[in-house]
Amino acid sequence: MTEAEKVAQARSLLDTPLFHVLWDEMELAAVNACIFADPKDDVKRAAYAAEARAIKNFRTKLNALVSEANQPRKGAPA
Repeated sequence: MTEAEKVAQARSLLDTPLFHVLWDEMELAAVNACIFADPKDDVKRAAYAAEARAIKNFRTKLNALVSEANQPRKGAPA
């Protein structure tokens, strides 16, 4: 897959409202599960926190991919 194809696919995903709704729900569920997990269950809380971080990282990477493509490229200095 070329860089242009990646950017096009990323834009397509970000332009889909359902994409945002589903990821928002998944992130909220992971955060809530982390917050309301048994305070003594460090493993479970860590797993939910890791899930929330992974969701945030995925969305950040997707947005960065599109953002980088939108910035004009500068040529090499003369």
